[in-house]
Amino acid sequence: MSDTRTIKVNGKEIDVDPALTLLQACEMAGEEIPRFCYHERLSVAGNCRMCLIEVAGGPPKPVASCAQNVKDLRPGPDGAPPELFTNTPMVKKAREGVMEFLLINHPLDCPICDQGGECDLQDQAVAYGRDDSRFAENKRAVEEKYMGPLIKTIMTRCIQCTRCVRFATEIAGVDDLGLVNRGENAEITTYLEKAVESELTGNLIDVCPVGALTSKPYAFTARPWELRKTETIDVMDAVGSNIRVDSRGREVMRILPRLHAEVNEEWIADKSRFIWDGLKNQRLDRPYVRVDGKLKPASWEEAFKVAADRINASDPSKVAALAGDLVSVEAVKALKDLMGLIGTPHTDCRQDGAHIGVNADGSRAERSSYLFNSTIAGLEQADAILIIGANPRWEAPMVNARIRKKWLNDLSVNIAVIGEALDLTYDYTHLGAGPDSLDNLGDFADTLKKAERPAIIVGMGVLTRADAPALLAKIAKLAGDAGVVTEGWNGYNVLHTAAARVGALDLGFLPGDGGKSTAEILAGAESGEIKVVYNLGADELDTAKLKNAFVIYQGHHGDAGAHTADVIFPSAAYTEQNGMYVNMEGRVQLANRAYFPFGDAREDWAILRAFSERLGKVLPYDDLFALRQAVIADAPVLAGIDAAVEPVAVDLSVLGADGSVDSAPFLSPVADYFQTNPIARASKTMAECSATVVRKPLLAAE
Repeated sequence: MSDTRTIKVNGKEIDVDPALTLLQACEMAGEEIPRFCYHERLSVAGNCRMCLIEVAGGPPKPVASCAQNVKDLRPGPDGAPPELFTNTPMVKKAREGVMEFLLINHPLDCPICDQGGECDLQDQAVAYGRDDSRFAENKRAVEEKYMGPLIKTIMTRCIQCTRCVRFATEIAGVDDLGLVNRGENAEITTYLEKAVESELTGNLIDVCPVGALTSKPYAFTARPWELRKTETIDVMDAVGSNIRVDSRGREVMRILPRLHAEVNEEWIADKSRFIWDGLKNQRLDRPYVRVDGKLKPASWEEAFKVAADRINASDPSKVAALAGDLVSVEAVKALKDLMGLIGTPHTDCRQDGAHIGVNADGSRAERSSYLFNSTIAGLEQADAILIIGANPRWEAPMVNARIRKKWLNDLSVNIAVIGEALDLTYDYTHLGAGPDSLDNLGDFADTLKKAERPAIIVGMGVLTRADAPALLAKIAKLAGDAGVVTEGWNGYNVLHTAAARVGALDLGFLPGDGGKSTAEILAGAESGEIKVVYNLGADELDTAKLKNAFVIYQGHHGDAGAHTADVIFPSAAYTEQNGMYVNMEGRVQLANRAYFPFGDAREDWAILRAFSERLGKVLPYDDLFALRQAVIADAPVLAGIDAAVEPVAVDLSVLGADGSVDSAPFLSPVADYFQTNPIARASKTMAECSATVVRKPLLAAE
């Protein structure tokens, strides 16, 4: 069979792939086909019948275009191309009839429906439906279903397209939703009236073409035309999901996914979607200075003076700086340059103590030693995957969804896990819980060696351990034996959990010559060796160890870092400033400001620039453009926006070092998916999700 086949659509001749459905072929020809049950990323159900078209020479009735392929069409007389029609009287009448049936029981509550203004049923009823109904019977009502704290249900509106059932089963990998009963009594249900336990449940709202499933936190708060829509980047994990922030004034009303086929496709995780109420709670909106043991509001000038006087009075070797997990590349660059002007080597971006970014001998590591080298989309090409010390379902849900997609589409793929035995939504071989399993992979060792594109995913459960160098030596040997890094393929992947980490590593925000790491800075602060710590949004560390040092905290929420601070510089959250972020695969992406910060808060880089002037060590840039030029000069690899990283061979042997290995099992650093950063901990929605889903641990995989 040739690669293409010629067909006619409404008299227009085009060449298409024979594997395409008639619906896809018609849309390639520029014809719009209405649909409710069909979705590009879900299996074909063919049960709404809205996509009816006419096939010349076919049966004397309309054909469901989503359920038939081009290769199934018969040629016309004398081998003429098959003909499809999307606008004949038969098609028009058939679609009107289908719409009339769909609306038999659908309530006329558009004025109070949260889907109003962006409802497929509304739009298609106007475009393809009748202007009246011949059904005078009473409408059927359906009881609402409990689907957890995120999904609001009005199931009487449901048209049984089953998109939600297929999404839950195929993409999310949970069997919590289904269609029960038949005919007039058919309804979508959660069976046992329990929450849908997945990190991707918010996507059910997007796939629902009517108002049956809507956002519970967003319910009855706004209409889509009232909102200002800003395209930006998510920072809740290191995937760099593309999102759209819908805001009204200085309040985020909702967060939606944007299509990016290579990163998050058209889905986002629940934490990324529902974090928005945490953006307005517990905010730092003015500078503070600690007076007599208590933090008191101050002006910027007063806060700058107190902080500058303390730094200028301290020996540079007793000043240190830490960068957190949510800050932009520009903020890290400004802090790095400021510490360079002060003259201190004590800088670190690895607040979790991960052994990453440096080789075993202390030299700076190659970039490919800390990236997700196969890329997220590249996982679909892998034929054997070994996950070590990671729980991708909580650490990076979109990566986990991509692995599940590969597993669904290619049942020959072999997946194995060394670490916690959890329900990852796909079948895998559990090789063991701890490092001992690295020396004994059993049959999976042969599987890795025979694979053409093997992939190893190393999680922070490995890299944050004290014996990480020795573990990396074992993993490097394992990767070498399996041929994980070959010409055109690099299957060595580091699964990051922090959005800011890769960009900070690219800039080299690491201890300089004689500099201290995060753990050493904390120990030095505790002992009095470190007198001043500049904390740029680092909250996921033991801040109690900083109580003996003078702490300058720059951040946007009153979380752990602010509680131990002596001076607080209030900064903007990720939705309130422009910035660059580098995701785990090394892709540079731009975040855009949706609205201005609260109160006296300012953008991170602007605070550092103003403070440098007060300090008498002026940073050499006055605007964001000049700062970005400095970033690119420091790390040229950051010049390409949204560029996929080409696989580069890496010598993994330099990462590891000889040493003893602790036999303790690998544990994921994410103990509670919904409470991983200050914004999440300030969110009432995330707290409710944590109480509903996380307090009972994920069931161990059988």
